[in-house]
Parts: sequence; C-alpha cells; structure tokens
Amino acid sequence: MADFNPRFNTLVEIFEHSTRQFGDRPLFGVKRDESWSWMNYGAFGEEVDRVRTGLAGLGVAKGDVVGIISDNRPEWAIAAYAAYGLGASVVPMYEAQADEAWQYILGDSGTKVLFVANQKIHKRVDSFRAELPGLDHVIAFETGPAVDDLSYANLGSDASLTPLAEVESGDIAGFVYTSGTTGKPKGVLLSHGNLANNVSAVTDVFPLDPDDRTLSFLPWAHAFGQTVELHTVLAMGCSTAFAESTHKIVANLAEVAPTMLVSVPRIFTRIYDGVKKKVAEDGGVKERVFNAALTNAHKRQELATAGKTSRWADLQHSIFDRVVFAQVRERFGGNLKYAISGGAAIPVEVAQFIDALGMTVFEGYGLSETSPIVTANWPGTRKNGSVGKPVPGVRVEIDNTAAGDEDTGEIIVHGHCVMQGYHNLPQENQAVFTEDGGFRTGDLGRLDDEGFLYIVGRIKEQYKLANGKYVVPTIIEETIGLSPYILNAMLYGDGRPYNVALIVLDTTAVQAWAAQQGLELEDDELLHNPDVLELIGAQISTQTENIPHYERVREFALLNDDFTTENGMLTQTLKVKRPVVLDHYTNQLETLYQ
Repeated sequence: MADFNPRFNTLVEIFEHSTRQFGDRPLFGVKRDESWSWMNYGAFGEEVDRVRTGLAGLGVAKGDVVGIISDNRPEWAIAAYAAYGLGASVVPMYEAQADEAWQYILGDSGTKVLFVANQKIHKRVDSFRAELPGLDHVIAFETGPAVDDLSYANLGSDASLTPLAEVESGDIAGFVYTSGTTGKPKGVLLSHGNLANNVSAVTDVFPLDPDDRTLSFLPWAHAFGQTVELHTVLAMGCSTAFAESTHKIVANLAEVAPTMLVSVPRIFTRIYDGVKKKVAEDGGVKERVFNAALTNAHKRQELATAGKTSRWADLQHSIFDRVVFAQVRERFGGNLKYAISGGAAIPVEVAQFIDALGMTVFEGYGLSETSPIVTANWPGTRKNGSVGKPVPGVRVEIDNTAAGDEDTGEIIVHGHCVMQGYHNLPQENQAVFTEDGGFRTGDLGRLDDEGFLYIVGRIKEQYKLANGKYVVPTIIEETIGLSPYILNAMLYGDGRPYNVALIVLDTTAVQAWAAQQGLELEDDELLHNPDVLELIGAQISTQTENIPHYERVREFALLNDDFTTENGMLTQTLKVKRPVVLDHYTNQLETLYQ
C-alpha cells in the first residue's frame, strides 16, 4: 500500500474549502414549475451555518446523533453538514422504508433530532415516537404545521452564529445502515477520516473539475451515492441536479445535460435495453446502420485492448459517431463523458455498449463498510469486466481459504476506507475484522497479474448443487437479464440436481413479439403460453451459452410482477432479497423439480 497523503481529513474541511473557493458556482439544481433553479455554494454555506446554529440551540453537541428520513434534496445536504459542523453524527434513512425499520434505526442509533422530508412522514414517525424517549425533536423540511414550535425555514435564524466545532479525523461522521438482504440492518460506523480520505483517494485518480455536473437519483442514504455524489461533488466544486423521479431520469438528463452519471448497474442495463429496443423498433436502414456502427466500435475496443489502432476503423467511427451515436447521446443531454458504476458488477456487454455510444463506463467496487470505494477503473487504468485497481491508500488481498480455488477467494480490504465497526455489535465485528485490521467483505473475487480486481459473487449467495458443484448466481442472473424480453431473473438450486429460475417477463416487449406472431394474449396468458415459453427458453439458452453446462438453467417459471423495493423483494440499492423471493415463490420453484 503506497504512501497516501489525503487532501481532506474531515467533512468539515471539505465544507470550509468548497464554500470558500466556489462561492458563486452552482451546486444544487431543483426543478420547480417546469424550470430548474440553482443554489450556489455560497448560499449553501449560509444555510448550513443557519441550521447548525439552530441545532446547537436544540442542544445538539459533539457525539450526538441527527437523523434524516428523506430522498435526496438540498435540505438533506444542509442538515447533514450542519450536524457535521457540530461534531454530531448523521443517520440517513430512505423515504421508501417501513415504519418498523425507521423505529429500529432511530432507537439503535440513539437519534436525538430527526429531519423528515414532509408532514406525511412526520405523522408516521409520531405513531411510534412514544417508543423513542431519546428522540427530542422532529423537523419537517416541507412547510406545514410546526411540531414542538419548530420550523425548518426558521431554524437558527434568530440566534447568533454557532462556530464550527473542533472535529477530528477519528470522530464518527455517520451511521450507514446496511440495507439488509437478511436479518436486521447493521449500523456501519464511518468516521470523518473514512469518508474524507475516500473522497481524497477518488479525486486523486479521477479527473473532476467545477464544470462537471451529475444528475442525482442514487440515494444518499446509501454509501455509494453519499460519498461520490454528495461529498466528492462538493469537494471538487461540481454541481448536482436532482432527478424528479426514477421514471423521469431520461427526460431530466436531456434537460440538465450532465457530464457524468453515477449509478448502479441496473440503470445502465435499462439504458442498454431502451436503446436496443428503440433501434429494433426503427428497423430497416436505421437498424442496419446502427448495428454497423456498433460492430465497428467493438472492433476499435478490441484493437485498443491489444494496444493497436486502425485508420479505417477510426475513420468509420468518426462518421458513425456523428450520424448515429451523437443522436443517442443527445437523449441524455449530449454532454455525458463518463459513467461511474458501483454497487454490483455491470455485465461486460452493457459496459461495452455504453462505451460504444461514447460514454465511457468506469466501474468500481465497494461496500458501506468501506466508505465505500475500494477499487475503481479510471482514465488510463481501466479494464472492462474488472472493477479496477485499489484506490490510493487501500490494499486488497484474496483469502482463498474462505471459498473458491487457488486464484479465487474472499476479498479482504485494508486501508483508510475500512469502517470503525458495527454499532453495538461486538460479535459481528469480531467476525469481519482480521487480526491486522483488514475487513472481510464476504465477496468472492480474484486479482489479475496487473492488480485489477474481478468480482465473482457473494459467498453467502454461493450454493452447492447436489453434484457438489458450486454456483454463484448473480452474474448468471445479470446475463439472463440482458434479454430484451426479460426484466429480472433469480436462480435457485441449493442442494438440488440442477438450476431452475424465476423469470420476470418484460410484458410490453413480449406482447409486441406475440402480436407479430398473430397471438392475442393477456398478461396472465403470457406466463403459460407454449410459444412464449419456447421464446424465453431460447433466450435463456442464448444468453448462457458460454457458461459451464452444470450452471445452466434446466427449468424456469415465468412471472409478470417484477422484484421491487415496494414489494420488499429488492433492497434500496436494487439488490434481490433472496430469502423474501424464495419465501414468496416456494410453490413455483418446487414445481420445477417435479
């Protein structure tokens, strides 16, 4: 692990640096009444000072905990940095969480003051507030009847400015509660040094400047969105616009024209699916030209990987880029230079496709417990299919005694990014920390000869077939999901003779295909129609033709209800909650083995 000299050691340093240096530059953009309005760095600093003063007046001091239940918005960042400036810790939660989850997190963390997005959430919190004697105040960002005579808009406005506290690198900045695919969420304790050093490491290798802009839709309650899109953007003087909703991401991209997109693989897969479907719908000459452009782009990628070039391929690309790919990029604002992907492995085919469009994908890897960035691809240091090399100040080792073979094993992380521990869970801490302070990630991976890390899957998700062969399902599921007729897939086969799968249909695409075949089928009829079953079987076979025979899907059941956060089958970071899905679809899965 090479020497690392971070430019920032606390989030308070980032706040002071950025509000001083970038005062007149835009920071946060919000769409109101069909137009975008922007808050600059100077106004942000003034609002943080006001709210910090208000929190101090409520008795918040160093070591206290301030909670936030809200989707991303300027007030989220203002409340968080106000708390950091007092030496308090921040506990973020999702709006789309159950009351029971909020109650557990608020009680476990010992939250003293809670900010909520609106009066509706305020009322939900009130329903269990009697069970939280340590929660002194609840303050809604949006206007409405004040509770405890508190109003966010007036908080601290009539008091003398409270100065910034003396905050040190080792002080706890926040709790990030794991989304919990199993069991209760665990409070990951992240220090100011964890977060600020992680920001420093990312900015050491990634070329961000004040002209860069992103569209924010990845929740800041998750470590990836918070570190990259809030703290890093703030540190570098960049700007962030807030997406109106996940359904309006593409429309907002065109309006905001960001230079970078920070997301999880599922969003990039949706872009891939959307563009491919649009090209197929156009058909004819347009489809042939697009496919020719794509083939040429892939050829250039292959040559570049081999350290070669082709003048003919470059000439064709210059034409194709102007008449084909530029039109696609215009749908996303026309300025996208690069896309940053994290949270899970992105399928290589999707990454190559986004690259071909002229929007370079830089994939990284990390966890809440690692602040979160462990490895990343960056300009000049990049391999598609890998999650990059360790960022400055971080070291990765592979423990092949935990699982896997000679080259594959559990990923262990060392360095400034490793959390301080799980809150009030000493046994959990003992299980995940090595004697020399490394963090056992629970992820399977391998390092190549150049130090690039490749993710294989989660140890807990790995299972053994009846023949003794191990299967890591996630990459297979993602590959199957690249079919234009499939929204989602989940494999099952633990202790069984072969793999089966639950397949969520893209009913719109399958209905269109059925109409072309002269079939008139309702959504429920699609699930059992022999022609549809044959189509999906062929799609699964095509998508998995390059994996070992024992890993392939032998039988499958079709679903038309997707896995979502609303039905509890996805985490807030869009990962499948396998136990929930298995419990819900046990009968369908068992039938596949009869």
